[in-house]
This record gives sequence, structure tokens and C-alpha cells, in this order.
Amino acid sequence: MEFTMSRKVVRTSKFRHVFGQAVKADQCYDDIRISQMTWDSNFCSVNPKFVAMIVDASGGGAFIVLPLNKTGRIDMSYPTVCGHTGPVLDIEFCPHNDNIIASGSEDCSVMIWEIPEGGLTTSLTEPVVKLDGHSKRVGILSWHPTAHNVLMSAGCDNVVILWNVARGEAAVRIDSVHTDLIYCACWNRDGSQILTSCKDKALRVLDPRKGTVLYEREKPHEGSRPIRAVFTSDGKILSTGFSRMSERQVALWDPKNFSEPLTLQELDTSSGVLLPFYDPDTNVVYLCGKGDSSIRYFEVTDEAPYIHYLSIYSSKESQKGMGWMPKRGLEINKCEIARFYKLHERKCEPIVMTVPRKSDLFQEDLYPDTLGSEPSAEADEWFAGKDAPPVLISLKEGFATTTKSKEFKVHKSLLKTTTASAGTQPDSSGEVQSLKKEVKDLKAAIEELTKRVMELESKH
Repeated sequence: MEFTMSRKVVRTSKFRHVFGQAVKADQCYDDIRISQMTWDSNFCSVNPKFVAMIVDASGGGAFIVLPLNKTGRIDMSYPTVCGHTGPVLDIEFCPHNDNIIASGSEDCSVMIWEIPEGGLTTSLTEPVVKLDGHSKRVGILSWHPTAHNVLMSAGCDNVVILWNVARGEAAVRIDSVHTDLIYCACWNRDGSQILTSCKDKALRVLDPRKGTVLYEREKPHEGSRPIRAVFTSDGKILSTGFSRMSERQVALWDPKNFSEPLTLQELDTSSGVLLPFYDPDTNVVYLCGKGDSSIRYFEVTDEAPYIHYLSIYSSKESQKGMGWMPKRGLEINKCEIARFYKLHERKCEPIVMTVPRKSDLFQEDLYPDTLGSEPSAEADEWFAGKDAPPVLISLKEGFATTTKSKEFKVHKSLLKTTTASAGTQPDSSGEVQSLKKEVKDLKAAIEELTKRVMELESKH
């Protein structure tokens, strides 16, 4: 009898034994001075080509973009992206073009940058597009998951703007909904809804094109510290926040019935904001506290208690920020289901989450078809009302040789005028940069000479 009882107590789950492991020291990115700004964003963005981190910069704002394989010590003189006049608060790579990254800054602007193939050879000061529309600092950025060139930004002016990046203009401005500082803003899986949390203690689901509130919940967590929230795959909402006694909590909500949480669990009494990273393929959510030295992870299911604790990855050093790799950049043949890029004060350390399996075959159950890099609508179509379900890809093809799955075909260029930077030769865009510079210098030289000739002729 006892035996059957104990069998019932342990829930069967293929993710029960997921374990986290930091990579070896030589696979970290060292000697990078991570930004000291007190702001609760990730400070890091990653894709299968690059890792980007916000760094300390005197007299402006900068971030560094490194090719994934450029591990080890990074030289002090390594070029940065440094066009902002105030500190950078958030960065995010475009999901549809691995060479495009957006940055939001204390200088009230959003900038879109194109990183050359192979990384930067000189510092980048000129963005491809500069988006002006906020009147206070811009601390939150989020690209639309399925529509090409649609970017959401939220500023300390309590305004959310949806940008048509290809046209360089603000297409939707949501400025009468939030009465206080916006803590987070994110999309659902097909980008047909936006979820925001705000200092006015409300969680809101919005219609992105109309800017209207579809569902609202006052005080999902009683405490006054910041609330974070993400959509789970079936339209439910997972939130993290604080109790009145300042205990950290995690909760799951059904927005169609917002009055009661499906579950609300107390975690601990740390003070750092919990950043949730949710994986729709496995329904595992990873909670990374800013300033914590651990990552806790849970499985979200349909049956009570809905959020099931799996395990914890602990280390000695606290995290200043956290990047997380899209599924298409993981090592499938090692049963890797998540990879985090943990920021320390002076380095970035990848942490790999693995499901222990003995088999060498492709694990179908761990890797359902996942979000690819192909958009399913252009910005104009989406703003005109076209909802676009995500274009999924199978990871099976990229299974045997993990490098193959990373070389995606050339994407449509960011703007009709710039060609996609994935050229035929790996270093083509670097060459293009230097050729452009050469042409510029030659033009200047010719102008100078023409001027001299004119002067001399006028004397004679």
C-alpha cells in the first residue's frame, strides 16, 4: 500500500531531471564591463550568430555585439555600438534577421542597427533607423513574433508605441491606458495581443492595433514591487510579483476569468524582480531573479496546481542580467532545451539546461516544431489587420550537424534599401564597409583637389 501511495506523490514528467550546467571557463566571454544601470531589463540578447550585452559607457550609451564563437578575454578596445547619447536600457535582436538589433535608451530614442556578418570591425555610431516618439527614457523593447519589422517600445512616459520599422514611423500610439510606469510589455505567440504590467498595480491584455483593453486585473500581487508577466501557450498568463509581506510569488491566470488566480505560490523573500522566461515548446518556465545567484524552473500544465516546481540551478555569483537563446540556436543532439547567457559584473557565462537521455536519436518529444526565423506577414499587412500564425520549423534537419541548422537563408532586408547582410562570402559585409569608407575618402580627396584647381585657376 505504501508503495502505491508514494508512486502517486511523484508526478511523471520528462522534465523532472532537467539540470543546468555552466560552460567551462574558456567558453565564457570575459573582461566585459556590464552596465551598472539600475533597470530591470535583461541587459543581454542572443541569437544563433551573436550575443549582445549592454556595457558601461562614459558620456553616452553603448552595447557590445560578439560573434558567438568569440569566447575568452575581450579586448578593452573591441568596437561597440555607441550611437545613443544616454545609457542604453534594453536591447533585442530581431527574430526575423539575426543581423538586426534594436536598442532603447535614456536619450528617449529607439535605434535599429545592422551588425555586419562576422561582427563589428569598427565601432558603430550610425543606426539604420532612428525612431523618435517617446518623451522620456525608453526601457522596454519587444519585436513582433511573426510580423516582419514591427517593434513595440514602452517608455517612462507611460506610453506604448508600435513602430513600422520599414517605414521608420510610429503606427500605433497607446498613451491613455497606463497611468504610471510600465514594468513590462510583451506579445502573445502570434502577436495578436499585448500583455502589460504597470506600477498602477494592474495587469492588462490589450488589442495592439486599437490600443484598447481586452482584460484587466487589479493587484494580481498585493505587494508594491514590480510585476512581470508573460503569456503561456494556451492564452493563460504567468505573472511574478510580491506579496504584501514582500515575499516573491508566481501565479497563473486565465484572462477570461481574471477574478481568481488558477494558482498563486510563495517562493522566498529575496528582493530581486523575477524575470520569467517561458518556453512554449516544453511548457517550462525559468525564473531568473535580478541579483539572484540561481535559476528556478517549473513546468506549467493544465491540471492543479498548474505550476509544478522542477528544480533549481544554483551558483555562487549573482546575475546582473540574462540572455536566452532561441530554440533554433540550441544543440539538439545534446538534448539541450534552453541556454541562458548569465551576466556577471565583468563577464558573460552561458548556462546550458539539458534533459538527460541515453539515446543518440532525435528526441521528437523534446523538440516539437518550433518558431523559425521566417515572418508570416509584412509590417504593412499586419497593421492593416492581418493576423499571422507563426511559421514553424522542424529541428530534425539540424540534428546531426548542429552548425547546419544555424545557417538560415537570406532574409528580406530590414528596409527595402539595405540588402540583407548575409552575403555569399562570410566577410562580405565587412568588405563592403571598408569599400564604402574608401569611396567616401576618395570622394573627399577629389573634392579637395577640385577646390585647389579652382583656386589656382582663379589666381592665374
